[in-house]
Amino acid sequence: MDHNHIPPTVRRTYGTDDLSQTPGFAGGFINFGDWQGIDLTAPTTEDRVRSQEQLYRRVLRAFPEPRESLRLAEVGCGRGLGAALALREFRFAAVTGVDIHPDQIERARAVNARALASYPDRLGYTIGAADELPFADRSLDGVYSVEAAQHFRELAGFAAEAARVLRPGGRLVVTTFFTAPGPEAAERLKILLASFADGLDVAHPLDGFVASLTAAGFATVATESIGSHVWPGLDRYLADAVPPGHWTHHFLTAWRDGLLDYQVVTADRA
Repeated sequence: MDHNHIPPTVRRTYGTDDLSQTPGFAGGFINFGDWQGIDLTAPTTEDRVRSQEQLYRRVLRAFPEPRESLRLAEVGCGRGLGAALALREFRFAAVTGVDIHPDQIERARAVNARALASYPDRLGYTIGAADELPFADRSLDGVYSVEAAQHFRELAGFAAEAARVLRPGGRLVVTTFFTAPGPEAAERLKILLASFADGLDVAHPLDGFVASLTAAGFATVATESIGSHVWPGLDRYLADAVPPGHWTHHFLTAWRDGLLDYQVVTADRA
């Protein structure tokens, strides 16, 4: 795998810039959060961390019980806090965090050093790409990804790789924001949101990903919109964390205008 092919914006954002250190991503989980049940009157840093943990829990609850025998991989694990949470709270047999960015894997191993020492055979972090996963065929019971797929250059390769590494009956769970279909929506997002304009985020329509999953051999593909639990809460928190005119406030506008939505996608390997 040639890691020089990491897009420059991704390399900078998760490398030297270390997105986890920005006010909007307090706690280091690096996702927009599931704000359901959180008081938005005056959200605190602790509330922000809770929202990010809740998003992981929403994804991880999609894996069937009993979970103690399931071996999972997280694609786009970042600093690895979510993989550690998965092992600690859901008690999976093993969880391996995968990220294309070497700096993130280095951070994940440092941040979660105690958990790695406590569970040396059950928790791990390794370099890998969404379309080139470092696992043998049919070796995993589950694959999940939390707010990373919007950075993948294309999703068909990710769908095919997830299908390859999952055993029959294994489950894929992906949550992130998907865009409305068509070039007009993609162009409007580039105007509204700097992350689309500079190529950090890629306009992936939901129906295209569902089609890729079906073509790769997944059955019973299900989608759930959770935008109402993400965007209003995030925007309320950003009101106190970033300047009023900051471009990140436009995510709420884009959602309200139907240009994108936050989804949980679940698919079972046939």
